[in-house]
Amino acid sequence: MVLPTPLKHVETADHLNKIISEKENVMVCCGRMGPMCIPVYGVMEELQEEYKHVEFCDMLFDSPEAHIIRNLPECSNFMGLPFTVYYKNGKVVAATSSIQNRDQITNILDKEFSK
Repeated sequence: MVLPTPLKHVETADHLNKIISEKENVMVCCGRMGPMCIPVYGVMEELQEEYKHVEFCDMLFDSPEAHIIRNLPECSNFMGLPFTVYYKNGKVVAATSSIQNRDQITNILDKEFSK
């Protein structure tokens, strides 16, 4: 099952590993179709055109495959969904939980993925 968003869907841990090994800059929002997650997906959709050097993906939090995000050390203290993880060259460079607005997201993108 995938989330009904216009983002690239990550369905398995292997698929995520493939994406982060092939793409330099990856943002993955791992969540549900809930009130804290939907705004983040919306911002990501808007930013796809502006940040063409970043791969924007979603992953269903309730999938057993999402262990690859849920079990990251960077996410160990997270309480609220979504878990949003930023990868550069296959390594986690930032992670956030709960709702994020456009400014919060672009601040991370600009800091971690500047051209």
